Order: sequence, then structure tokens, then C-alpha cells
Amino acid sequence: MKITHWPIQERPREKLLHHGADKLSDAELLAIFINTGTKDMDAVSLARQALEDFGSLRNIMTASKKRLLATKGVGLARYVLLQASLELHRRSMTEMMIREQSFTKAEQASQYLISQLRDKSREVFVVLMLDSQHQLIAYREMFSGTIDSAAVYPREIVKQALEDNAAAVILAHNHPSGHTEPSQADKYITEKIVQALALVDIIVLDHFVVGDSQATSFAQRGLL
Repeated sequence: MKITHWPIQERPREKLLHHGADKLSDAELLAIFINTGTKDMDAVSLARQALEDFGSLRNIMTASKKRLLATKGVGLARYVLLQASLELHRRSMTEMMIREQSFTKAEQASQYLISQLRDKSREVFVVLMLDSQHQLIAYREMFSGTIDSAAVYPREIVKQALEDNAAAVILAHNHPSGHTEPSQADKYITEKIVQALALVDIIVLDHFVVGDSQATSFAQRGLL
């Protein structure tokens, strides 16, 4: 049965309009995104099948282009819309940090960096450029690499920090494996960056190693 034949109060779009998006199930929200069903399955059924196949809503949101395009109900247009939605979410979080937050506590930086880096499939090294009040000037993805490493050049970080007129920075990189224990290489490059930035009076407040749902702080570990 097509969704248009359902009672109005049970249709996902009408439920969202009358009760709010937070009252819908994952399948119902995904059905609105999918929009239309196929000849033999309505949009909600397609959504439920996708959730079963991928295992979770997050796995759908972070799946590869190839796998998503092989999923019923998700064509190229839906894939593009999904990527745009994810990027809008990331940018809105950055704007919120610029307007409202200063990174004066490790927990603030940790939550922000997890949201930005947890779903990266390759290792990415980022620098948060901060002003003298530790408010965010810019989020910079400086280097990217393979699934387990990324080449990092302190000189480039110094150059970018000076261009951004940063007074302090927070370093971060992800471990796609999900493990957040700093490696010896992580400790070594952190020391080199601290030394390089000290020459131009820029402070390194912390370095976070981001995993799946947590981040390890060098400062809290006494490594800075």
C-alpha cells in the first residue's frame, strides 16, 4: 500500500508537521529522505530494509558512495542531498562554536572534534585556530593520509596559524580504527609542533586523538 493511502496521522510527513521531527522513528525520518517508494515497496519499508541491511542510521549516513547507490531508494540525487545535509550539520556546529563557545575546557573541544572527525575513513590532522580568548577563528584540515597515518609538517601549521592571526591552537587527528591511545609518532610530532609554534609565540593548548565516540586529551594525560 502506498503511503498516500495510509491514514493521514500515520504518514511520516504529516506526523513531523503535527508533532515534530523528534517524535518520528529512524525509519520514518529516513522515509521522508527517501521520499518515494518502488513498485513493490513504500518509502517506509525501504527505510526499514536499509536500516536492517546497514545495521544503524549512522552507518547509512557514513556509508560509501558505492554502497549507498546500490541501496534501493537511494539514487545519485539522494546521495548528493545526504552529503549536503551532513556538511550543513558540520558547518552549523562550527558557526555555533564561533558565536557561543570558547575552548576553555577539554570537554568542549573534545565534543566538537568528535563530531567533526569520528566518521572520517582516513586519518586527518586538523588545527583549531583560536584567538586570545580561546574562541574559534577557524577549523583547518591541514593534512590527510591513509587509514592509519598522515604526514604532518609543522612549518605549514606555523604558516597557517600566522595567516589566521591565532594566539593559540588545539591540534587533533583521528584514528579510523577507533582506538584513541596516542602513539609514539603522535607524541613526537606534537613536540615538534609545540616547539615550532613557540618560536612565534603561539600556544598549543591540547592535542586530541579522536576515535569512534571518544577522544584522548594530551593535556589531561600530562603529555603537554
